[in-house]
Amino acid sequence: MKPWMAIVAGVAVLSSSTAWTRAQNNQPTAAEKKSATVITLPPSPTALLPDAFDGWVTAAPAKSITDPEQVDPANAAALKEYGFSAAIVANYKRENETLSLRLLRFNDASGTYGAYSYLRQNGWPKAEIGSGAASNKNRVVFWIGTTVVDATFSQVGPMSAGELREIARHLPKATGNSALLPPILVDLPQSHLDPQTMHYAVGPASYAGSGGVLPPSLVRFDMGAETVTANYSLTSGPATLTIIDYPTPQLAHAQVDAIRAYLKAGSSAQPPWPKPLTDSDLASLEVRDSGPLVAVVSGDAIPDESHRLLESVHYEADMTAVPLPVESEIAKTSKLLLGITMLSLIGAGAAIFLGGLLGGGRALYRVATGKPASSVFDMEFIHLDLRDRSADENQAMQKPHPKG
Repeated sequence: MKPWMAIVAGVAVLSSSTAWTRAQNNQPTAAEKKSATVITLPPSPTALLPDAFDGWVTAAPAKSITDPEQVDPANAAALKEYGFSAAIVANYKRENETLSLRLLRFNDASGTYGAYSYLRQNGWPKAEIGSGAASNKNRVVFWIGTTVVDATFSQVGPMSAGELREIARHLPKATGNSALLPPILVDLPQSHLDPQTMHYAVGPASYAGSGGVLPPSLVRFDMGAETVTANYSLTSGPATLTIIDYPTPQLAHAQVDAIRAYLKAGSSAQPPWPKPLTDSDLASLEVRDSGPLVAVVSGDAIPDESHRLLESVHYEADMTAVPLPVESEIAKTSKLLLGITMLSLIGAGAAIFLGGLLGGGRALYRVATGKPASSVFDMEFIHLDLRDRSADENQAMQKPHPKG
């Protein structure tokens, strides 16, 4: 027993020494290595912009900024309302040309679209870049995922849009709930709508800065309201439709009375009417509510057309047509279950068809050959003759053979 005890003691000492050495060197054991969770860190924000592309080369390293005051002091308050998280600024040069890029990052696609609609002014021509784009001479603004890109060229060329598409191709796309656009957008009537004039706002700064018709204090963003404003080209003249979405129908009903009283006050209203109201035809001003929505129409269209536009705003409690940039997981699951059900039904139908075809064909063949349709009446069975023997036969089998 002594040799075995010595071996066991040696193994224990060696294991203790190995564990102590690993602990001293902070080295994980094999079991720890297998159970360790690998954490992949996201790329550096500045990596979203390349150092060089299409002949453009950075004049200095890109900068990451988290304070909107340092990115855009004039619009910092509106960017905060949209959920601004960070910005990346880079300047490029190519021969005698320059390009300035600002990447504005937001928490979700709703804030991203809102910031894009805020920076994009009415009348800017549409461009095909990312999820939405517009240009004004040498300035181009587009958005994709949770990023808004504001580009300023020293000189715009025929390949400028293609160069920005190269930037958009490498930007991350939003996924899950962060990819959902504002549901209020689907409440806008589509007939005669100018999509390049849509502005989504979630606060007083973003609403006033995007040309809101009403005073921000009357909208009551402090109660959780959000708005969308758009222009319509009606037959008798242009009209502006403002839709305000409140958390509950009760809040909307209470606020519609306050807005209606403000519009009736005219020049004596407090606070004074904003310029979009003073430029409108007084006979065309109208307001109504539908569920949690309050709609206001203004502009120069005749009252009949303004009224029809206003009446086309209708809230549906079970409305699910929220625009999605990608297919939802619920839709994918339902398609999978539907496919499995269809495959099962096809298989069952094929089995029934083949069974009827083969069984029916055999029955027809038997009838044609003069036999019954079913073989249950056939006596085609193998049987053994196991009849009882008589006593004499048994005795004869038991007698010994004469030669035995």
